[in-house]
Amino acid sequence: MQSAPFGNALCKVARENPDVMAVSADLSNVTDISPFIKEFPDRYVQVGICEQALATVSAGMAREGDTVFASTYCAFAARRAYDFIYQAIAEEQLNVKIIGAVPGLSTGYGPTHMAPEDIMIFRGIPDMTIIDPCDGLDTEQATYAIAAYKGPVYMRIPRVQAPVILDQFDYEFELGKAKMLQDGKDVLFISTGLMTTRCILAARQLAKDGVECAILHVPTLKPLDTKTIVEACRKTERLVVVAENHTIQGGLGEATAMALISQGVMPSGFRQIAIPDEFTDAGTLPTLHNRYGLSVPEVCNSVRSWLK
Repeated sequence: MQSAPFGNALCKVARENPDVMAVSADLSNVTDISPFIKEFPDRYVQVGICEQALATVSAGMAREGDTVFASTYCAFAARRAYDFIYQAIAEEQLNVKIIGAVPGLSTGYGPTHMAPEDIMIFRGIPDMTIIDPCDGLDTEQATYAIAAYKGPVYMRIPRVQAPVILDQFDYEFELGKAKMLQDGKDVLFISTGLMTTRCILAARQLAKDGVECAILHVPTLKPLDTKTIVEACRKTERLVVVAENHTIQGGLGEATAMALISQGVMPSGFRQIAIPDEFTDAGTLPTLHNRYGLSVPEVCNSVRSWLK
């Protein structure tokens, strides 16, 4: 596990760039910026429980030349502050990085705090870069990359204690690039965020059944690395499974399908592992992940059934 990968990476960025600022809406502990607040208290603004103010204050600071990291829950950024982000930040192409904690089905609090539709919402904003890191390593490297990038970004982040799994693949984050972690002739997982971790673990289990799985990790949802995705799907007749911690509507699955259709590539099989198009229940995460097909055992069960 890696502790506070986003917050510690942001501190490193801030040491090198005095224009880096952080803004929070009363969720600093959950959104992983506590290390920044401790080291740079004079470069941190707390706006209270008002995500609209989070967006507008961040926009004002960016207009003065700051690189602003504005953090809150994914659900609150996507639903409560959307119009302010659209008008004040995105349309003006301001240098604000919106950091969303607790993405998709990452909490058991129910629909008020879950954000299964945030990628779909932010994909609708022109020129909005969208990042969904897999683990602590991915989050750390993505933070460095978006700090150097000029323009609005929406990045989902895992919880403060983040797993590390990509180190075994000699992985390096590149903005706008998908990365093939491993090859396999039977199944091609195209995944992002939490589900890349699940696909890696599921592939190990499926290998015991003689099923070889390739894993294409897609940390940048927008702009999408269409070229790499299309080439991976064109390569063989393997089953394509798109996995994401997001609703089945409007996320990586639909973006992948659109990319394939536009290039005339038709896989022998195309399936999605995602949150269903419904209001999800509250409960413990293991229970919910099993119920909605996101757990490793359920990913394996789904793949086995599709290969029959």
